[in-house]
Amino acid sequence: MAQRFLDLFSTPAVLAAQQRYYGAAHPAPGQGPADRLTEAEQAMIESRDSFYLATVNAEGWPYLQHRGGRPGFLRVLDEHTLGFADLSGNRQLLSTGNLATNDRVALILVDYPQRLRLKIAGHARVIDAREDPALAARLAPEALPKRTKVERYFLIEVVGFDWNCPQHLTPRYTLAEVEELAAPLRARLSELESKLALLTPAKGG
Repeated sequence: MAQRFLDLFSTPAVLAAQQRYYGAAHPAPGQGPADRLTEAEQAMIESRDSFYLATVNAEGWPYLQHRGGRPGFLRVLDEHTLGFADLSGNRQLLSTGNLATNDRVALILVDYPQRLRLKIAGHARVIDAREDPALAARLAPEALPKRTKVERYFLIEVVGFDWNCPQHLTPRYTLAEVEELAAPLRARLSELESKLALLTPAKGG
């Protein structure tokens, strides 16, 4: 576990809850430097085809949004920075508007087949796609659906992260993952069918 994540979330109220329900609190040792994304976190991030993004609006209401794309659409720009392209959609712009008044974000990334879960906390800013061509070259998807365009880019400065235990994570598989797992079975089935055809006399023979 990276220590900075605990520093962020071990508030007095959290410690009081730990004390009440478990008889002991586990305070963090104090504020340290921002957590650095290692190869393990970077591999997890860049292999995901979706994640959940939480922001908070000016009234204090949390908002949780699902973000999806091709694996790697959430990119690691360096060991402290993430980025992704924000595509045209329903035009609500709830996350974008929330970040104008509070730049704090939380992300959850899940690898369901491996039952892995990574939580990330950081500060985010939104950049108009028309204003930064250099960033577009780094974050723009290689291919976009028809009538879809990149409108903004999100940059996230990672402050802390934490790996969760696999408890209560039900394995789930994408169509591509199912196809990959089934490929050897299909190949074996085809092989057995070919052998059976050689052993079975042709009708009328």
